[in-house]
Amino acid sequence: MNDLSDKSVLVIGLGKSGVAAARFLKKMRSQVTVVDSATSDELERQASHLRSEGLEVLLGATAAPEGKFDFGVLSPGVPPTLPLVKQVREGGLQLISEMELGYQYSQCLNISITGTNGKTTTTELVERVLSQNHKRTVAAGNIGTPLCAVVEQTKELDLVTLEVSSFQLEAIQYFRPSIAVLMNITPDHLDRYSGMEEYARAKSRIFENQQVFDWAIVQSEALAQLKAIGVKIPSKLITFSAADQSADIYLDRGLIISRIPNWNGPLLNMEECRLMGPHNAENMMATLAVARVLRLPLEEVQKSLKSYVPAPHRCEVVAAINGVRYVNDSKATNPDALDKALQTMPTGKRGEKNIFLIAGGRDKGFEYHSVGPQLSRRVKHAFLIGETREKLRASWSLFTPCTLVGSLLEAVTEAAEQAASGDIVLLSPACSSFDMFQNYQHRGDVFRQSVEQVERTMAGSETARRPISGGVKTE
Repeated sequence: MNDLSDKSVLVIGLGKSGVAAARFLKKMRSQVTVVDSATSDELERQASHLRSEGLEVLLGATAAPEGKFDFGVLSPGVPPTLPLVKQVREGGLQLISEMELGYQYSQCLNISITGTNGKTTTTELVERVLSQNHKRTVAAGNIGTPLCAVVEQTKELDLVTLEVSSFQLEAIQYFRPSIAVLMNITPDHLDRYSGMEEYARAKSRIFENQQVFDWAIVQSEALAQLKAIGVKIPSKLITFSAADQSADIYLDRGLIISRIPNWNGPLLNMEECRLMGPHNAENMMATLAVARVLRLPLEEVQKSLKSYVPAPHRCEVVAAINGVRYVNDSKATNPDALDKALQTMPTGKRGEKNIFLIAGGRDKGFEYHSVGPQLSRRVKHAFLIGETREKLRASWSLFTPCTLVGSLLEAVTEAAEQAASGDIVLLSPACSSFDMFQNYQHRGDVFRQSVEQVERTMAGSETARRPISGGVKTE
């Protein structure tokens, strides 16, 4: 562990990770300069706080600041193609991610979870299982609390549970999970990566520094993708899949089953859990595999999984009005997540279409045709918002009627006017939120507020909120 005192460090990006890295470096007595190419009132407020703590902060930076730095820390939200980042790298300065910095100074082992979809839920499940089985842990990383913000806690922990994004993995150096989990690899962030191979290679870096005595827990389909591009995993391997019954842990008619020697047989009945759908089965498979590696009692792990309540913005039922369910799935920021949400929604009478879909936002470089067959089977009508609404209409209009609207409130209002008892109004955007909202949480909150406004408008006759029977339970 290197001494950081009197080191001169450049932090690029004033987001949550950059701020955590800057404050950690300051505590370690480094000389810290923080730069961000953007300017805004919120950034200026954050910059003022850091300046009052003795850090130098430059906003609106188009070039690297003058001076000699020992190394740099790159926030995950800063694209490597940014001219400032390119200039710094061309100047020979080594850049590491905030997560790498936190890892180098952590004093406990880590379990790290990555993947396109499901990594947040799986991180929450692993943290819950560990905590309820007397393992001291905290959830950090991409889940919301940067690793640098909990470094000082790690000396009192057994393990730190990390949600890890591909962005964070781009600039690792020594980062090594004792248990690395890869949930899946489906199209995402193609506005940042040249294609699926580059994206998959970024994800695969989670295994890069593992040793033969570490563990990799990998979805079978994702493992096949890595093998196809020549990626080898050096650690011990457990596979899981809801679709591939040759996996070490698999799904069979609602039962999660293991074929691992000395741990074979049924592990969990999905009917006894609040989470539903094949994707959530995989989230629980990965958690069960982590618990097996740590030799946690299966009965206690089952109790933790059965009692888990899904977090907001993941197929969250926010209201039932006149028999119509309003479901907030704002966390679905890519087409695969939308596809999984459509699969998980209860079907209409006699299998008829019963979903009014609200989708759209900022494009991440996707082709959206792949979800078309599922739209054709499940969706009565799609209401499209945001920057991608024209692109979505061009991709989806052959599969379902599409209407362009100007706001979430307008979408909810029009859907409510058309929906009948047994229908579902589903916000599952398949896009990022940054065109109209601060983040996916803000988008989900606006959806909830819009539903409440529609309910108030409809109140007075048969529109009282109905109790939910057998509510939708999913990620």
